[in-house]
Amino acid sequence: MISTHRGEAEITHWGADLGDTLPDLAILSEPIPPSSIDANVPVGLLPQSSSAWQGRPGLRGHRITNGVAGFDFSVRLRVQSATTDGGAAGGSTAVIVQADPDAGITVTSTLTLHLGGLLEMRHTVTNDGTSPYQVDELATMLPVAPDAVELLDLTGRWCRERHPQRRSIQQGTWVRTGRHGRTGHDSSLLLAAGTAGFGNRHGKVWATHLAWSGNHEEFADNVADGRTVIGGSELLGPAEVVLQPGESYTTPALFAAYSDRGLDGISEAFYSWFRSRPHHVGARSGRPRPVVLNTWEAVYFDHNLDTLMELAESAADLGVERFVLDDGWFRGRRDDHAGLGDWYVDETVWPHGLTPLIDAVTSRGMEFGLWVEPEMVNLDSDIARAHPEWIVGPSAASHKDGGRLPLEWRQQHVIDLVNPEAWQYIYDRMDTLLRENHISYLKWDQNRDLVEHGHAGRASVHEQTLAAYRLFDALRAAHPGVEIESCSSGGARVDLGILERTDRIWASDCNDALERQTIQRWTGMVVPPELVGGHIGPTTSHTTGRTHHLSFRAITALFGHFGMEWDVRSVTGAEREELKRFIGLYKEHRGLIHSGRMVRADLPDESLMLHGVVADPEGPDAGTPVGATAALFAVVKTRTGFAEQPGRVAIPGLDAARSYRVEAVFPAPGDADYGHTFSEAKPAPWLASGAEATGLFLGEVGLPMPVLNPEHAILLRFTAL
Repeated sequence: MISTHRGEAEITHWGADLGDTLPDLAILSEPIPPSSIDANVPVGLLPQSSSAWQGRPGLRGHRITNGVAGFDFSVRLRVQSATTDGGAAGGSTAVIVQADPDAGITVTSTLTLHLGGLLEMRHTVTNDGTSPYQVDELATMLPVAPDAVELLDLTGRWCRERHPQRRSIQQGTWVRTGRHGRTGHDSSLLLAAGTAGFGNRHGKVWATHLAWSGNHEEFADNVADGRTVIGGSELLGPAEVVLQPGESYTTPALFAAYSDRGLDGISEAFYSWFRSRPHHVGARSGRPRPVVLNTWEAVYFDHNLDTLMELAESAADLGVERFVLDDGWFRGRRDDHAGLGDWYVDETVWPHGLTPLIDAVTSRGMEFGLWVEPEMVNLDSDIARAHPEWIVGPSAASHKDGGRLPLEWRQQHVIDLVNPEAWQYIYDRMDTLLRENHISYLKWDQNRDLVEHGHAGRASVHEQTLAAYRLFDALRAAHPGVEIESCSSGGARVDLGILERTDRIWASDCNDALERQTIQRWTGMVVPPELVGGHIGPTTSHTTGRTHHLSFRAITALFGHFGMEWDVRSVTGAEREELKRFIGLYKEHRGLIHSGRMVRADLPDESLMLHGVVADPEGPDAGTPVGATAALFAVVKTRTGFAEQPGRVAIPGLDAARSYRVEAVFPAPGDADYGHTFSEAKPAPWLASGAEATGLFLGEVGLPMPVLNPEHAILLRFTAL
């Protein structure tokens, strides 16, 4: 709810629906305490120092007049116009224009409330003056209610992305800064403020996400009078945005959601937005997510055609639908020291090009996908030797002319996409690759941070990010049938900016199922499972050395875009039959997994997790017919617990008035992993033949769960009766 306070647009309320009847908002005027400004201080749509807001201001900048900086450092924006569409089919949008004619600054704010409850906000600042205006920060923020007393955000590192951390909201500013030139492995993904002890299914939560793939900041600001705002902004480098007269700068979108039903309600708002997009892939689009085999942890750089043909044949026998050739196919690429930037098929390894492998893959009914890393370059490459001026660095001169380069990262540097010639070269190579080969999918990697990132001697992360977006957009327009995955040394570029241009993200380079339980759970706070790659890795994890049974790896991968990254030629006998059966389970239920409501239980036993997907009552599975699967849940034991048995566990999220049949479907008696999963001689009796109960009973009383061995899981199916 936005009102006008002394001519300034103010956010009066963000939270629960207040209905159609509102009182005179003058009743919300606060008392004026002693020793303070002699007026009420609004939490403006763009908080301003000129209104005595003492927290983080919405706009920081200054005018440069006759070469001297620092003029018009504080603006006094007042509403010039406000329009709304009154509620369009895709939600409702308000456009509010505020200006300070004396300072020569206009800010246009666009707010769209999407039908699922997700709020999208952007600001555009325009220089109406006659001299340059430097933008240092343009932040988008929202106030939260006084009962928001806890803050949750996410952190991580390579192979351990998106792990939660909590703290009390106290006076001052909590800032999460990302200076990676990409979203970052430690990126928060969302910033959530909530009532005391809020959880998956309870409590009020206010959450924001910044849709930007470059440098950024997210923050919670609690000022001296007790009010709290949360929000985010692009983190601009020195003089990255200097507006000439008439020029404008638009912020990345800030997405915001409110829930009075805990974190699951936040996810519902984001999922609704994603799934309403016309280009979205998944069950609602009629484009089911194919079973994937990626070759990386199967062969690494050993690209032998006979081996890969055998791998393709084995994959097809299992039921794989998309075969992705990973790193190592282009010139000079026998390891990660050389070749990046030379996007030509290596004739010494592939004398007949990729065609023999592509034909072998497609003739077996599978799509062919290919790994690329278009934004990066090795110094040991033909293109780096021919065009050293295309390599990003802090100096105006190229490294061949004495310019300094940033430190290497995985033996690679960044190609300067701000340079029009470099951008065109990369576009032409990717375009040619797609035109000359039957490629349905690109795994698009980005394996380093953008440190000391400059174009022509000036900071340019902002322009590089926009240039990368243009590259994605241009290639998608030229090849609309090709899907693109955003991989960034695993999960270092996960945000709604890149996901507007790609069809899935690689959540992490870690395929360890135990690590993935947490990584995928918190990635799924914002990103729906059909857009999150989840693969069965080898029995012993490449990145952690842990060994897990197939059932645990398979159940973990199920709640995403399912695939394998494994030399499946080595999977034989009972284990192969078990893998085939599980692939069949994924194909049977992917429509539900990729359209339903994500449900995560709040359990007192921290060694046990319960999560699943319930058919959306407003989605394609509305009114689930008798005999159809209405929900899938995973019961996951992550470690030993204090209790000898888990006891009864309630199953939340089901239709209270409906009856269900519950049965454990994987691993089942006869599966190779069945005997390894349970640590008790006598599993819970109902597992043998299933159980029947109403959703109300299951949600309030629950069922006694079996005693699982640590790092094991079972899959439960709920059939509508």
